[in-house]
Amino acid sequence: MLTDLWGRILSTQPPLTWQVSLVLGVVALLVTWSPIGYAVVRHLVTLVHEAGHAVVAALVGRRLSGIRLHSDTSGLTVSRGRPDGPGMVAMLAAGYPAPALVGLGGALVLGQGYAAALLWGLVLLCACLLLLVRNLYGLWVVLVTGVLVGGLSWVATPEVLSGAAYLVVWALLLAAPRSVVELQRQRWRRRERTSDPDLLARVTGVPATLWVGLFWLVCAAALVVGAWQLLPGLGH
Repeated sequence: MLTDLWGRILSTQPPLTWQVSLVLGVVALLVTWSPIGYAVVRHLVTLVHEAGHAVVAALVGRRLSGIRLHSDTSGLTVSRGRPDGPGMVAMLAAGYPAPALVGLGGALVLGQGYAAALLWGLVLLCACLLLLVRNLYGLWVVLVTGVLVGGLSWVATPEVLSGAAYLVVWALLLAAPRSVVELQRQRWRRRERTSDPDLLARVTGVPATLWVGLFWLVCAAALVVGAWQLLPGLGH
């Protein structure tokens, strides 16, 4: 069984034509920018967002205390260490760009034909997060995501596998800039200042609005480059 699983992970699927990829991109756009669809995709975005915080926190030597995912699609990653300095800045800055950068990396992987490896990588991410999540709702979100993606990766045909992988990547690339827009809207509506850019402003002295703008630029750039990777041969 392990040999079969490893063979599935390393198997390659032909990249989709730009026409099919474009259709899937339009579908992902309609889903991620509709209220109901975004409410569903936002759970995946938050999962990757908090994973970004956690990975960078571990890389800079901070001690992870846990992750919480909530039903309103918000999340929280708690770590221990210095309350300021480069490590704290890197950890706080990692969240919002994470879905866009993962989407960009996924686009590069799909260009090499490794759709199965991309989906199994998401399953591995969910397995790691299960060890860090500290609330029941978060456990449910991570477990359901991992089981659904793992089940699909195990039984789906190569064509369906590729289509699902492209949809996930498109969804991450398109939802990432929207999450930054939603962040700024929430900052305008609420008086409390506890978001990532507000915390970064306290640590660095750089205005939170500039951090929001930087996050959006990173997400927009990842979308442009990722779309170029997902639509090879467009216009030729």
